[in-house]
Amino acid sequence: MVSNGISSSVGAFVGTLVGAHVLANRLGFVTGADGGYMIGEERYIPDFAYVSRMRQAKPTSDAYNPIAPDLAVEVLSPSNSPQDMRIKIVNYLNAGTTVWLFDPYSQRAEIYAPGQKPLLLGIKDTIEGGTVLPGFTLALSAVFESESEQS
Repeated sequence: MVSNGISSSVGAFVGTLVGAHVLANRLGFVTGADGGYMIGEERYIPDFAYVSRMRQAKPTSDAYNPIAPDLAVEVLSPSNSPQDMRIKIVNYLNAGTTVWLFDPYSQRAEIYAPGQKPLLLGIKDTIEGGTVLPGFTLALSAVFESESEQS
């Protein structure tokens, strides 16, 4: 389903920065909003995803990658229901995927990692890549800066 300009802009911004880090550090590969993944029995298309070279050497030609991503980035849009998003997050976690969920309307992010408590971050906080993206940091103020300027 089509998102909107605000959500798409946040997804593209985060994807650009994560993608540059992955490329510079030869960590694996990334996919955009057209890259699908089989998560259990479900077919998901995250706004952005990263798969480490350790788990999969190169992208697959399958429409839906059978390997779950190491990181899935989801950006809320008006078409997302809270219940559907909760189910999606649980399925990602069960597949071993870390999820970064961005809410451009409240300018917050939620970080979900397998075996860890969820982390709620605000505009003054910074996301750290941890073991999924070593050395990566992302200030939420930078993510939501362009959205604030347009409002």
